[in-house]
Amino acid sequence: MPRKQVREHVDANMTTRVFVRDVMNSPVISANPEDNLKDIALKMSDHRVGSIVITKNELPTGIVTDWDIVSGGVVKDIKPGLIKASEIMQPLHTIESEETITEAARILRKNNIKRLGVVYKGRLVGIISASDVIAVTPELVDVVSEKAGIIRGEIGRPASNISGYCDECGEWSDMLMYSEGIFTCEECRGETSQ
Repeated sequence: MPRKQVREHVDANMTTRVFVRDVMNSPVISANPEDNLKDIALKMSDHRVGSIVITKNELPTGIVTDWDIVSGGVVKDIKPGLIKASEIMQPLHTIESEETITEAARILRKNNIKRLGVVYKGRLVGIISASDVIAVTPELVDVVSEKAGIIRGEIGRPASNISGYCDECGEWSDMLMYSEGIFTCEECRGETSQ
C-alpha cells in the first residue's frame, strides 16, 4: 500500500504556539526618506535599536538597519550627513501579528533578513527580529520536548488518546497511537469494525 504524504503535525490545542505579537518590539521607531544617515544613527542610538523604519505619509516604505549604515555609508567613506535614508534603505518584509514565530523564522530565513515589520489590521505595529525569535526558542524546545515525551508515553500517561494527523493516511484522529516511530489512527492499525 503506497504511503500518503505526511502532513505536518498540527494540534489545535497545542500550548507551545507563540505568536509574533507576543515577542514583537513596539512601538516602531521611524524616520523620513529624506533624513540623513547621521540622524538615523543618532535615533538608533537614542532608542537602542538596530533598525529604523522609513515612512512616507505614515506608510512604511523601507527599513534602514545598522548593516545598511555600515555597507551603504561607512565603507564608502562618505559623510553620514550627505547620504539620505532613501538611498540605502531596503524593502520592509512584513508578517501578520497573528502568525506564529515559526512562520516568522521561515520568512526571515527564506529572505535572508534579520527583521520583519509586524502588521495588524493593515497597520505597522511592531518589529520582530531574528534575535527575538531565538530568545524564545530554548523555552519552546523544552515545552515541545516534554509534550513529545508525553505523546510517546515516556512521561506521565500512556500514549493512547492522542489527537493529531495520522502519519499513514494523513487524516485527523483522536485515537492516535505511537509505534515504530510513527503515529497511526485506529483505521490504519486495523482496529475499526466495518
